[in-house]
Amino acid sequence: MSTLRPSTVAVHEEEDAKVAALNHQDLDAGALFVLKSKGSWVHAGYHLTTSIVAPALLSLPYAFTFLGWTAGILCLVIGALVTFYSYNLISLVLEHHAQLGRRHLRFRDMAHDILGPKWGRYFVGPIQFMVCYGAVVACTLLGGQCMKAIYLLSNPNGTMKLYEFVIIFGCLMLILAQIPSFHSLRHINLISLVLCIAYSACATAASIHIGSSSKAPEKDYSLTGNSEDRIFGMFNAIAIIATTYGNGIIPEIQATIAPPVKGKMFKGLCVCYTVVTVTFFSVAISGYWAFGNKAEGLILTNFLDNGNPLVPKWFILMTNAFTILQLSAVGVVYLQPTNEVLERTFGDARSAEFSGRNAVPRLISRSLSVVISTTIAAMLPFFGDINAVIGAFGFMPLDFILPVVFFNLTFKPSKKSPIFWLNIIIAVVFSILGVIAAIAAVRQISLDAKNYRLFANV
Repeated sequence: MSTLRPSTVAVHEEEDAKVAALNHQDLDAGALFVLKSKGSWVHAGYHLTTSIVAPALLSLPYAFTFLGWTAGILCLVIGALVTFYSYNLISLVLEHHAQLGRRHLRFRDMAHDILGPKWGRYFVGPIQFMVCYGAVVACTLLGGQCMKAIYLLSNPNGTMKLYEFVIIFGCLMLILAQIPSFHSLRHINLISLVLCIAYSACATAASIHIGSSSKAPEKDYSLTGNSEDRIFGMFNAIAIIATTYGNGIIPEIQATIAPPVKGKMFKGLCVCYTVVTVTFFSVAISGYWAFGNKAEGLILTNFLDNGNPLVPKWFILMTNAFTILQLSAVGVVYLQPTNEVLERTFGDARSAEFSGRNAVPRLISRSLSVVISTTIAAMLPFFGDINAVIGAFGFMPLDFILPVVFFNLTFKPSKKSPIFWLNIIIAVVFSILGVIAAIAAVRQISLDAKNYRLFANV
């Protein structure tokens, strides 16, 4: 048997090479240049962690203020279990189609093949673009807000406005956006993984320090507001948690893995969810324990009391710096679907990747994309409210509903099997939650609308 094994391996490698060469000929410029399939499962773990473990997790204590201890922890656990399950299902569907000789590199390609051409073009494609570009705008806005926090801590009487910091962060994004492919981000996303652990540890340590000190606010874990406010607050909190676990680019991340892909994405997800478990639960529990129902939309805000730091000033500066740096990595990851569309539209797969024919349109289109997202972030500092609607309409279908639908339609499990009914229950429950969360988010916009001003310095 030992004499046969090398030749068998050689045959399989030759077959893989032939399939790869055949696929290479069929790829458009977007798939060829942006979604290069050269990575390992470790690289996929870095990409997954950056796309999920983002500074949005610093809002989890705020979500707990609408849910309380029991419901808050339960929602956090359910969110982790359902998304880990859903992301594995979508990975299995992708592996199945790859084994059949048609490897899907994009979410819309999956929808096109499994649901039909119109679903890919008019539903999944636009929703994914809206979610990912919305995430880029949100990262740019939050990056500007963190920069402003550092500035005011160093210079309390400073006169610089929020939109100026948003533009500064946009300039950083402008440089990073030129990184050619998703695979090229693997080293940046390793640093991003370290950074998200770092600022989560800082946020947790600061919360524990403040909560156990004499400066600690009075701990009140009761739910505030009337019945209507509590109900809508609860659904808002569920939307925050769902968006925090949201990804929306699982097929694009799996596309960066070199064939054969079987089993590699599961390992990457295990890396990612190890970090998710450590960061999400530590920040949510410590932040809510320390500040109770006074936890702010971003827990870092609670570290200041009327402008006076409750922990050493250098510690707040360091935590904000870690957050800003990771936000730039998250923003660039969520730019990749946009970059892929731009490359497919303006690039030429028959020319070399760095030829003048491809490099000039790439530079212009990506720069314009970042300029537009930065302008939106500077103009609409209340974009967080809008992003809640995008999250409800976008992350819920892409991450909770479509994976289970794709699995049932692809593998056709028996209607008597538990997995069939589990998938149906997940699809129905999260469809209902998505609609209610969208209504709650629209209601919040109507309540906050009186405070909206373009280029407001908030």
